[in-house]
Amino acid sequence: MGKTGLEVSLVSFGSGGPSKLGQNTGLSAREQDALVRKVLDLGINLIDTSEGYGESEAILGRALLRSGRDSYILATKCLYKSPDGRIRHPEDLKLSIDRCLDRLSTDYVDIMQFHVLNSTDYFQVVDELYPVMMKAREEGKIRFIGFSEQFKKDPDHRVVNLALTAHPKLWDTVMLKYGILNQYAAREALPLCENHNVGVINMAVIREKLPNPLLLSNQIKVWKDEGFICQDEISDENPLEWLVHGDVHSVVDAGYKFAADHPAISTVLTGTSSMLHLQSNVDSLEIPYLPKYDKTRLQQLFGDIAIYI
Repeated sequence: MGKTGLEVSLVSFGSGGPSKLGQNTGLSAREQDALVRKVLDLGINLIDTSEGYGESEAILGRALLRSGRDSYILATKCLYKSPDGRIRHPEDLKLSIDRCLDRLSTDYVDIMQFHVLNSTDYFQVVDELYPVMMKAREEGKIRFIGFSEQFKKDPDHRVVNLALTAHPKLWDTVMLKYGILNQYAAREALPLCENHNVGVINMAVIREKLPNPLLLSNQIKVWKDEGFICQDEISDENPLEWLVHGDVHSVVDAGYKFAADHPAISTVLTGTSSMLHLQSNVDSLEIPYLPKYDKTRLQQLFGDIAIYI
């Protein structure tokens, strides 16, 4: 994972998203614990969470209690804004880091990230809050410092481009979105990460329209109407079924393979409350790339579109 030197699994496990580690799908505590054990049994060693994901940190703290701390890499995130929208006071962030450790039942986290950082707040966060992260690192509470982008509002990755242009040495990792329908990171953000040896956690690579045939078809029609795609370039109905052949068993399968197939990507997050779904996503990355022709065609179709999907 870039300059961190961490050896991470290509698939990583996220405890946010629609499921939030089963909080939103009715999993019992026992089922949540079993899901986390399955994650580790599959060889996934990076687990990502946040203080903003409901009780996810506390659930992980409980579920990982009997696992050796050196058997997994733990990444979490702190909100840098208070509920009223103001940048948090440094002392508040310090307390927040300590509370994260308490909920996770650990003395340290491997990666601490500013959650959904945006370019408007970037310099204030660096000036006022980054020193708190540095102090926590000096105290052994965190090992590496990163941030996640606000991908719905920043589909052209302004905050990543800004951070790695202004202060590339400050950042060990970034979390961004790169996938079949969201390729814009390959233009500038991912090359910056690669050039500065910054580890990349690729999030939300499938949701929301890719796995839903109707939503996907409607989106392709919209992009045709808006001139992003030529009318005869791709079918309106089942527009990506041509990807399904050989070792690619579904459009979702193709989505995971595409998301992993960039030299800057360290790991691809998957979040689910289903063991079967988890196994399927891991299986998708047994062969972590698409045929070259298919990848090139996807890049030609969607590579210049900077819209959150």
